[in-house]
Amino acid sequence: MIAGKYDFTIEQGTTIDFQIQYTDCDSAPVDLTDYESRMQIRPFIGSPTSYITLSSSLSSCGTGINMSGSNSLNPPTSGTLGVYISAVSSSNLNWDGKASYDLEIYSGSGDCQYVVRLLQGKVKLSKEITTAP
Repeated sequence: MIAGKYDFTIEQGTTIDFQIQYTDCDSAPVDLTDYESRMQIRPFIGSPTSYITLSSSLSSCGTGINMSGSNSLNPPTSGTLGVYISAVSSSNLNWDGKASYDLEIYSGSGDCQYVVRLLQGKVKLSKEITTAP
């Protein structure tokens, strides 16, 4: 499978919340039971540093990748993932131009880990003007 290409903009200081569904060649949802997910936004491909890292282990503010979709109501068998970056987390982002990202799901560990890259692309950061006190 070749990863889908999706470019998007993060509006600094706002909540980012979007959902994708992983389907097979017959458009049937892929069962994500026993999978975890990860996503990094980096200045460029191969950069040793990342601006933000998301995983299926959600942070206390909810930032991360929900393996039950954006609304947390979809079962893993629905193939739905929700990508969520809280307003607080997005307000801490700061770069100019475009950054690169990819979103992967994986199962297993070590040499036997099975990895699928679902999405990749560019992320633009639209800097905020109005800030919270």
